[in-house]
Amino acid sequence: MNLSPLVISFQVAIPAGLLTFVLGVWAAHAVTRAGRLQNLWDGLLTLPMVLPPTVVGYFLLLIFGKNGLLGGLLYRAGLSVVFTTQGAVIAATAVSFPLMYRAARGAFEQLDENLISAGRTLGLKESTIFFRVVMPGCWPGIAAGALLAFARALGEYGATSMLAGNIPGKTQTMSLAVASAVAGNNRALASHWVAVIMGISLITMLALNILTGLQRRALGKATN
Repeated sequence: MNLSPLVISFQVAIPAGLLTFVLGVWAAHAVTRAGRLQNLWDGLLTLPMVLPPTVVGYFLLLIFGKNGLLGGLLYRAGLSVVFTTQGAVIAATAVSFPLMYRAARGAFEQLDENLISAGRTLGLKESTIFFRVVMPGCWPGIAAGALLAFARALGEYGATSMLAGNIPGKTQTMSLAVASAVAGNNRALASHWVAVIMGISLITMLALNILTGLQRRALGKATN
């Protein structure tokens, strides 16, 4: 059996998950300190969560297409992300980002501000406080968001099909392979990939439940 959809799915989901982790944590930390503009930024950053994935893919085409804002510059430099694995990574990152962002922001907001104040009183730099106080105190929630974002990136379909297409052996992920199998009336193949996706998703959710339990226990100890 051709395993390229499984391999491509991980080739897309792993870098997308890493990008989402970095961007989501940074954005969440910045928004919690955005003051009056907090609600505006929050709405913009979570917009891909409520938009249909195909609409997100359309906006990505406007940005990265041949005549797009960034795509035109890339094209003149001899580069392109449309119909490539890189395009699939960008699409998966855009769709999964809100999950990471919301989880990280929730974790930051639940952290006891007295811990941060204590660090500042001791003369610690903001970067030191972030990495030695904030991140260790928020890691269960942040890790849970990373797992959700990874699972979402692994199963992304709509935006990926718009920006990267459904090219076997190149951009065809497991979700796209399911669509192709159904279109070709190959129910056995479609069922196979559905089972694989469900298995990976179940493992991810079990890990998520464990992390959620750890976060609740940590919060319980902090309030006692």
